[in-house]
Amino acid sequence: MVMAETKKLPTPIGEDKPRVDVYEKVIGAAEYTDDIQFGPQLLHARIKRSPHPHALIKSIDVSKAETLPGVKVVVTGEDFPNHIGLYLKDKYIFARDRVRFIGEPVAGVAAVSEELAEKAVELIEVTYEPLDPVFDPEYGASPEAPLIHPDLENYEVPNFIFPKPGTNIANHFKIRKGDVETAWSQCAAIVERTFRIPHVQHVPIEPHVAIAKVDEKGEATVWAASQSPFAQRNLIAKALDISQSDMRVIAPYVGGGFGCKAGVTMEALPVAIATKAKGRPVKLLLTREEEFYTNFVRQGLVIKLKVGCDKNGNLLAMENTMYWDGGASTEYGVNITRAGGYSSTGPYDIPNVKTDSLCVYTNHPIGGAYRGFGMSELHAGIGQVMDELAEKIGMDKIEFHRLNCVQGGDILGTGMKMHPTGVKECVEKVAEAIDWGKKDPPSAPNKRRGKGVALMWKAPAMPPNAGSSAVIELNEDGTLTVNVGGQEIGQGTFTVMAQMAAAAMGVPFDWVRVKGPIDTNYSPYEWQTVASRLTWSMGNAVVNAALDARQQVLQMVAEAWDEDPDQLDIVNGTVVSYQSEQEMSLKDIVVYGIMKPGDTGWMGGPVVGRGNFMPTYVTGLNAETGQGERAVVHYTTGAQGFEIEIDLDTGKLEVVRAASAFDVGKAINPGLVKAQIEGGFVQGFSSAVFEEMKLKEGVMQNPSFVDYRIATSADVPSRHESIIVEVPQEDGPFGARGVGEHPMVPTIAALGNAIYDAVGVRLEGPPFSAEKIYLAMQDAGVVK
Repeated sequence: MVMAETKKLPTPIGEDKPRVDVYEKVIGAAEYTDDIQFGPQLLHARIKRSPHPHALIKSIDVSKAETLPGVKVVVTGEDFPNHIGLYLKDKYIFARDRVRFIGEPVAGVAAVSEELAEKAVELIEVTYEPLDPVFDPEYGASPEAPLIHPDLENYEVPNFIFPKPGTNIANHFKIRKGDVETAWSQCAAIVERTFRIPHVQHVPIEPHVAIAKVDEKGEATVWAASQSPFAQRNLIAKALDISQSDMRVIAPYVGGGFGCKAGVTMEALPVAIATKAKGRPVKLLLTREEEFYTNFVRQGLVIKLKVGCDKNGNLLAMENTMYWDGGASTEYGVNITRAGGYSSTGPYDIPNVKTDSLCVYTNHPIGGAYRGFGMSELHAGIGQVMDELAEKIGMDKIEFHRLNCVQGGDILGTGMKMHPTGVKECVEKVAEAIDWGKKDPPSAPNKRRGKGVALMWKAPAMPPNAGSSAVIELNEDGTLTVNVGGQEIGQGTFTVMAQMAAAAMGVPFDWVRVKGPIDTNYSPYEWQTVASRLTWSMGNAVVNAALDARQQVLQMVAEAWDEDPDQLDIVNGTVVSYQSEQEMSLKDIVVYGIMKPGDTGWMGGPVVGRGNFMPTYVTGLNAETGQGERAVVHYTTGAQGFEIEIDLDTGKLEVVRAASAFDVGKAINPGLVKAQIEGGFVQGFSSAVFEEMKLKEGVMQNPSFVDYRIATSADVPSRHESIIVEVPQEDGPFGARGVGEHPMVPTIAALGNAIYDAVGVRLEGPPFSAEKIYLAMQDAGVVK
């Protein structure tokens, strides 16, 4: 929390400060992992991958690969027997006994050139016995489905994840609130729908890359494009039986993450190989094709919804069953399922709730963190059934949202009391921005216009012990060096940390430097750069570190001046006394100290501020009911709206205008907040209209930018208004909370509602391609 004394200081909070990392990136000087040079000692790694979605490994013959000149190391799963995983530890670094998806690592090679490594991989001979695969999560959850993880009961699992041994269910999260069955009879209108949300890829510009080196003492260093250097240190060290003190992760700039560079994906592979090549760095750089299906993907989802309200539009009951396609292992998927469970009502006040959120093993690529962490997928359904329910009772849809959206003091599905939120203001501002209630004529006779709005919420999905820490060093000239463990992945977190440090310390913004790269040997601990939590969590740690340094300075000066420290302040880098009106610049005291009273010697010395933060107030939830006092730290809420036009001859969708509004608590840097809203809007639009991993029998059919479309500048709507709403967060630094993932969460639902308003059809799921829309219009008789 920010102390009251800092509020009267000149402050950069709320100002559009320039990004502190912009110069290096603009001129091309920023160093990414692939830029790091290691000289002729560098070995290149390539991976032998499974061609089967599900099969037993009967034998692996590496003899030909080992004898190829230039090959230094060949490894298999027999070399690394420990499981690895952030939550449910259910996978090996290299497959052992069986493979579970096409592309799973089976063996690894390190050679003096990439070409030789590729040739060696081709020489490895693997004999498989194919097994029956599972490609549908609803079928996978049934008793008839073949088991993908028959040893599920033996896996290490935290106490908030609930796997079902003897099934393919890796986690089953439940909510039981009120009496849903009785409530149905009281409903004047009920809507039931099933939506199917496809897998999508993160497609960062920078593919995954990691370089590992293990010295003769067994100490390991890995340079990785990473959102999670500390989590990677911990997980890889455990899997390889290395002390965390002997495992070092260095994370330079990251060229796009969106969740795919969180946790451990491919980073353990070069480290494992390097343990057999002591003293030589081993580099693994994924090809673009590998990037598409061998690493984390956004999980697919089948969501079955039933929602009812009374004649006045008051929501009475919701039944929500979600089958998450977790893929071959569920390192992140089990927690996405949990997050989907406790957020399963969307931002609505519903007295009777029954939720079953199931993470199901399939023989698809591994489901992992993706911007929104499951919220885009489940909101795609929730946002559309609410729209349909309002129409069914003849109520204006904006009024329906206003009536039912969650407010401060409401009791949520988990039993948690909602904090103050600006979601009602968000939906009102979005409705105003798109002129809700007014329908302009289409631009041509063969076109139809429609408008749609959807609400959203999202909480940081994290364990309650996901802490943050920060260290602030004051330099000889009074400037601040801020050391943090959270990663700058393009969201502007280093800039925001600099603003908060300056404000809390009482120095100008341009006196602050936030240093990288993140290095687990020297950077203070940070759980991960995920969950839109850094502004809030790491921001609290930075503020606490600045207040610690500030207090040290004020105590020192108060003793030297024989004054009350409460009568001292730091303003623009100068210590001032409201009692004696003395002044002294920080640069005169923060390293070398200050003269004792009576010139009897020196006191003080180098000032180093330390701060940490952990939300210890989060409580557990009952495994059978999902009830608990505080399921999450907080929710960020918002709304999004579209006006669109659809061509009846082709089905092509064009956005006339759009608006997004989000309650961020306090915009530390409004320009960066709007940039996040714009970026999330574009990514949400892309996933709604273009993106889909086409999986056929476990094989991805479109693993290239030729066949996998993402929105380009030519596709992005030109009229989009970004709106900031500020209802302060009680435990946020300066009242702030995150908004990194949220702007893409309501997009699918808002577009689906607009499509329905325009042409009267609802699609089962995205992408909302011209072909899909046209065929749906044909089926509905809208066109012939």
